[in-house]
Formats: sequence, C-alpha cells, structure tokens
Amino acid sequence: MLNSNQLQGMVAIITGAGGAIGAATARLMAVRGAKIVAVDRDSDALEALAGSLPASAEMVRISADVTSEDAVESYVRTTRDRFGHIDVFFNNAGIEGAIAPLASYRLDDFQKVMSVNVVGVFLGLKHVLPVMVTQKSGSIINTSSLAGLTGGPGMIAYYTSKHAVIGLTRTAALECAATGVRVNCVNPGIIESRMVHDIEEGYAPGQSDKVHAQILASIPAGRYGQPEEVATLVAFLASDDARYISGSIHLVDGAKNAT
Repeated sequence: MLNSNQLQGMVAIITGAGGAIGAATARLMAVRGAKIVAVDRDSDALEALAGSLPASAEMVRISADVTSEDAVESYVRTTRDRFGHIDVFFNNAGIEGAIAPLASYRLDDFQKVMSVNVVGVFLGLKHVLPVMVTQKSGSIINTSSLAGLTGGPGMIAYYTSKHAVIGLTRTAALECAATGVRVNCVNPGIIESRMVHDIEEGYAPGQSDKVHAQILASIPAGRYGQPEEVATLVAFLASDDARYISGSIHLVDGAKNAT
C-alpha cells in the first residue's frame, strides 16, 4: 500500500534550506515525520525556517558554504554524529547568477554560479553517497531546473549549471543502482520565489512587471508554481513509495516544457 505521506523517523539533509523551495520542503518533511538537518549560508533564513516548523519537529541548523569541501564534510559528519544515519539528501542549494549576453558574461560571475550549482552538488554527492551505500539505503534528490533541459539567453551560467546537475544525477544513479541508494532530480519551472523575481528584474530593471506578464503568458497552466508543489514531489521521491525510481528527471512546470 502506498504511504507517501509518511517519512517517520527519517533523517533528511536539505541544502539551500533557507530558500523558497528548500524551506517548503523542510516544513513538509517535518510534518511527515522526518528529522531535518537544514543547511544554508544564511543563518537568519535558517532561524526563520526553524520558527515555521511544527513545535514537535526536530531540526538541526548548520550555516555552511556548499562550495567548501571542509564544510560539506562537516555537515555530513554532524548529521551522522547526531542521528547515526542519513536517509534523505535534498541537494538543493543554488544561485541564479548575473544576467548578461554570453560574449560579455564575466568569467568571475560564470565561475561563481558553477561553483555553487555544480561543485556544491558534486561535493554533496561525494560525501553523502558513501554513507548511504554503507547503509544500503537512501534517497538523494538533486535540484536541476527546467533550464537544465532548454536554452535561454542572458543566463549562460545558470542554464549550463542545471544541465550539469542532470549529468551528475544520472552518473551517480548508475554508480549506486545495485546498492539500494536512489538518485533523482527535480526540475522546477517558474516557481514563485525571490530568485524568480530577481531574474525578472534583472532582465528589465524597473520593468519587471512586463517580464512577469511575458513569462506568465508562456506557461500553459496560466500561473507560476508554488514552492510547496515542488516540495510534494521531493517528499515523494524521498519516500519508500519511490523505491524503484532512480536516475530520473522530474519536471514541475505547469506543462511549460511541453510547448
């Protein structure tokens, strides 16, 4: 019998937990019984998240930079020391980066996005996977994007990085397919969030309403998605109901990629 609304007793690490999708996922997983290890560079965002969880929830806050291997090793070690195991890893931290034509895109800006969105995901996989393989169980969900399946002007670093996350996901899934560990990725489309609003403003400073209207008109569902709608998919992939799903790409985009 399917039981996707239960994550009782599971230990879930969530990176980028202070952002819209990370926070929504932390809240949902906590409601469904998981113990949360929330990782983010923004300690204030982690404090706000802690205040939004149910009173009964167990959450560990870790302020860390996912691009630092020492920091990644530390949040994995802290989780094991506290709970003894890792059942779920939502490898979610990411940034959008600058908006500029490819020919004028600054190398520093490109490398910054790749460092967070690719190196950060790689390091998380590198240090969480051995724990799960030893356990012979676990679910890893990486955050890619609709941008990981398409192209788009002005955001060469972001689009490139999200394509790379799909490659990381598929490779990791194959490497651990016989171990009981699963690796998938979610690909959100246009989700109501700080990031999306900053992108709107970046494309047309002072005229973000026009950009918003153009994007909205391109979404068959006729609206932006909500962070909670991504969280429900992540929670499903984390659960035992998804035990035969691995190496897969899962869109949450209101049919935008179908156009």
